[in-house]
Amino acid sequence: MLLKTMGLTAMLLSAAASAAPPAAIDKLTDEFVFENLALSPSSATQVGYHRHHGVELDDLLDDFSPKGIEAQLDLIKRFEAKLSALDASSLDAEGRADVDIMKTANDANKLELTEIKSYTHNPTVYVELLGSSLYNLYVLHSAPEPARFKHIIERLKHTPELVRQAEANLIDAPEIWNRVAREENQGNIELIDTTLKGACPQALRGDFDAAAVDALTALKSFSGWLESTLSKKQGDWRLGKELYAKKFKLTLVTGKTPEELLREAESDLTSVRAEMVKLAAPKTVEQALAEVASHHATSVTYMDQARKDLAEATAFVKEKDLLSIPAHSNLKVIETPVFMRGGYGVGGFNSAPTLEPQLGAFYWVTPIGNDWPQARIDSKLREYNDSGLFHLTVHEAMPGHYVQAEFANAMEPRSRRLLRAIYGNGPYVEGWAVYVQQVMAEQGFKSDTLGYKLTLEKQMLRVLGNTILDVKLQTMAMSDQAAMDLMTHMTYQETEEATEKLQRAKLSSCQLPTYYAGYKGWIDVRKHAETRLNAAFNLKAFHEAALREGAVPLPVLDQLINK
Repeated sequence: MLLKTMGLTAMLLSAAASAAPPAAIDKLTDEFVFENLALSPSSATQVGYHRHHGVELDDLLDDFSPKGIEAQLDLIKRFEAKLSALDASSLDAEGRADVDIMKTANDANKLELTEIKSYTHNPTVYVELLGSSLYNLYVLHSAPEPARFKHIIERLKHTPELVRQAEANLIDAPEIWNRVAREENQGNIELIDTTLKGACPQALRGDFDAAAVDALTALKSFSGWLESTLSKKQGDWRLGKELYAKKFKLTLVTGKTPEELLREAESDLTSVRAEMVKLAAPKTVEQALAEVASHHATSVTYMDQARKDLAEATAFVKEKDLLSIPAHSNLKVIETPVFMRGGYGVGGFNSAPTLEPQLGAFYWVTPIGNDWPQARIDSKLREYNDSGLFHLTVHEAMPGHYVQAEFANAMEPRSRRLLRAIYGNGPYVEGWAVYVQQVMAEQGFKSDTLGYKLTLEKQMLRVLGNTILDVKLQTMAMSDQAAMDLMTHMTYQETEEATEKLQRAKLSSCQLPTYYAGYKGWIDVRKHAETRLNAAFNLKAFHEAALREGAVPLPVLDQLINK
């Protein structure tokens, strides 16, 4: 009887996915995806797209010259016309969803290039692009090592030109963007001069060394230019109310304004804090959290503990049959690359390439520095105590982002898979990872410890704080002190965590609210499925049907599986 119920539920929930989109939409989607990737070779490598009309994209770097920027704007205009000419009423629900994703992505690209213009203010754009371009060729074994290093060598040859473009384009920069760019650029220098140099096949060492000399000279000069020249041209990291609202709408796609989501977050902050008081009793919340924080790994065992946590979480997901575990054994726990640590001070996830899903997926854990003062080490370990590190692992890997990405990478047709992976909705992605933290607790994961439950509520406070921080910092001139007070006092975060989060909030915009908006969206979609299916509802079937849709906006997901 159970098998029949599960089969019925899965059939009902995935009915919308069974209809094939018109061939014309497949063709347009392919054109949209591949033409955009051709103008961003770094992104193309990451998703496993290596050649475009005979051109080796792995040999190239993104073009930020005036001609390159103009080519991007021309492509945006071309797709504006094509997408506007479509008759959406003639499409099925899946096809309409794809068209909306393309329109939103095109509008977001246009907003970035014509109004926000990060490439003229943010030096980390260039630094992180270069690091990813080289690093992905190194760690993703899409071809034999000699072939991949030939591509690395070609990209090293293009590095001086990328630096010249950066210096020509950057008219000002906030000091924090400048400082982080210098730190991450040092990571690129070490990547080239140590990691890649040591791994290069001997037969290619002469070519590598010749290309590396010019690349390293350019990168060292760039760091000097950032510190001595661009640092004198200070800019503001805040988007401001008008630009923020435009980006917020295109990033979240929830139909809510920043002010509406802010009000909801501030209201929920009060209720979650009240719940924590009940959980901690008879101790105070501060006392209970201090007890939880006292149980943690050491700076030496931190990475190994994350690996052990991954194994335990995986076993629990299998035991409870929450969803199907990905067939690939391709997930590795590694240190966050140095050139990405500005925005990933704690950790993150890097999925397997969409076109080459058999290749590596990486759960990044940012290590504790050997040169850190003891107070900073202690603060990090208290925040990512035994319970906190488990939550990080659930969120980033199992059954969070890793499982989500593996389902998305199995989607057919290919055109839809690529579109929804590359231009996936942030609230869908981050909301899933927050949602499954709660699911794991509901199902009894670590139920014998108060720490896991209490830390879950603290995690929810952080999610709420993320939204409040982003809106108020970007649009309401929130001060650093007010931001730190919110995090350390109202959401109980350690000083080290709060300091890293404040930096992250200044480096990005409209990303931090995706966790809260997405969590609320996932809860709504599940409630609607439970109401619709009643006794036939099955949690595993719901999860898998929703994940098979890929990262569509959550209101769209609701329509696709609950219509």
